[in-house]
Amino acid sequence: MDSAEPIYLTRYFDVAGDRLPSQFLISQSVYVDFQKDLPPAELWKKHDKAMILFREKNENIKSMKDLLPRASSSLLDLKIEIANKILENCHFCERRCGANRKKKEPGYCGCEAVSRYSAEFLHRGEEPELVPSHTIFLTGCNFSCIYCQNWDISTAPQRGIPILPKELAHAISVRRAYGSKNVNFVTPTPHTHMILKILNALKVNIPVVWNTNMYYSEEVAKLLEGAVDVYLGDFRYGNDGCAKKYSRIPDYMRNVTRNFKIAYTGGEILLRQLVLPGHLECCTRPIVEWVLENIPKIRFNLMFQYRPEYRVSEFPEINRILTPDEIQKALEIIKKSGLEDVLI
Repeated sequence: MDSAEPIYLTRYFDVAGDRLPSQFLISQSVYVDFQKDLPPAELWKKHDKAMILFREKNENIKSMKDLLPRASSSLLDLKIEIANKILENCHFCERRCGANRKKKEPGYCGCEAVSRYSAEFLHRGEEPELVPSHTIFLTGCNFSCIYCQNWDISTAPQRGIPILPKELAHAISVRRAYGSKNVNFVTPTPHTHMILKILNALKVNIPVVWNTNMYYSEEVAKLLEGAVDVYLGDFRYGNDGCAKKYSRIPDYMRNVTRNFKIAYTGGEILLRQLVLPGHLECCTRPIVEWVLENIPKIRFNLMFQYRPEYRVSEFPEINRILTPDEIQKALEIIKKSGLEDVLI
């Protein structure tokens, strides 16, 4: 039940303690010969072949001493090139809006080619195992949650500070020197191309946390393996109807469950389940049951921090906080589930 010390984040702690290299450093060391003008299909072939070598290296590296030097043309370079091509017909997320963001066409998320962030700092309000976390709040979002607590950031993607990869990589290095346990990219999916560039400019070893709604495309899922150490993933809804109603998300369950399964094989997961008022049976219970059946060896955070904000007054049924009875029932669901690694 409630586990004070995480059971299933062992590699994360090894990277944070500099006993093992972050996945992006391993990708930097994998040599790949490719030309930038190759069509996407050919780049993907080279990527998939190189990932076989990455997995072998990742399996065999037992300490920082086993990490080879940065390659002159690396797997991470290739991931960046593929992401740049996706930017021309954007399908970073499963909305697949097809915007050419290189030509300043904003996608559904409102983002163009230049990524922006609203703030970066050492955050002490995340899960205990993450803090102090160097949290970078990126602007824009591919969800439209009517109760969004960060609506001022998510709905104004052009208000933030433009990202210069080398400058932000330097900031990450400085924060690491001052004690950050990880770098935590919040709402990262629209900015996949830029985050990969930031990682490629990094020279320090640090766990990469992908703080996400998990609604990214299968192509992005492939790019993230070899770049991300921990998927800090929201699993908000237990069915498509609630996702569509409150976040305007189509085909939620198929895409999010697919991505959790992929992340389960390529990294470690800290799953957040924000309990919504009136949604224990339709959302919380089915999510817990799905996790137990499909990805049981994860860190599960049952969260009671919901508060009605933004446009939630348009939906009276969730325009309230949780009742004590709802909190108790959610605790009973998780207690009876048998999940081993739970944070409450």
